[in-house]
Amino acid sequence: MKIAAVALVLSIAALPSFAADEGSAALIAIGEINGIALACQQPAIVSRARNAVTSSAPNTRANGEIFENATNSAYLAQGKGQACPDVPTLVKRLADAEKNLSTAFATK
Repeated sequence: MKIAAVALVLSIAALPSFAADEGSAALIAIGEINGIALACQQPAIVSRARNAVTSSAPNTRANGEIFENATNSAYLAQGKGQACPDVPTLVKRLADAEKNLSTAFATK
């Protein structure tokens, strides 16, 4: 009986870390899109990406840092001669990232 109780506590304790990993991945994905959009001069996509983060994810320093670090990395990578994706491709990637972000931070 004690073993079952310990197993239950451990499995419940693991749930928040899974959600945090899912949330971090979603923030990284949308940050990468934001960085590409910044480098490719797509202000509407930049605005939409930032709005998605502020309206879907908790406004914490950690979440902001994840998003900004991903944005900066993608912006710098894009500046090293990578071709800008066409707008429909970037919008599709953003729509998928928005769904993942909403799912990762859905209130239960």
